[in-house]
Amino acid sequence: MEIDVRGQRAEDALDALDRYLDNAVMVGMPFVRIIHGKGTGRLRQVIREALQGNPNVTHFETGADNEGGEGVTVVHLDTK
Repeated sequence: MEIDVRGQRAEDALDALDRYLDNAVMVGMPFVRIIHGKGTGRLRQVIREALQGNPNVTHFETGADNEGGEGVTVVHLDTK
């Protein structure tokens, strides 16, 4: 499961991300992918800052090269 927020303003991307993560936790997804693109890195930065404060997130990491590398964040969720 993934969400693509490339090209969105940070505020809009964070709103979409909150809804997306809530839904992913409700259906028991163990991890999700956030596609934020590479660009300037600003969107990646604000998304990762938001993830650090989310109680449903156990950890996150940069996507593998075949997933998009620096343009993707893989988020591992607390499914308990």
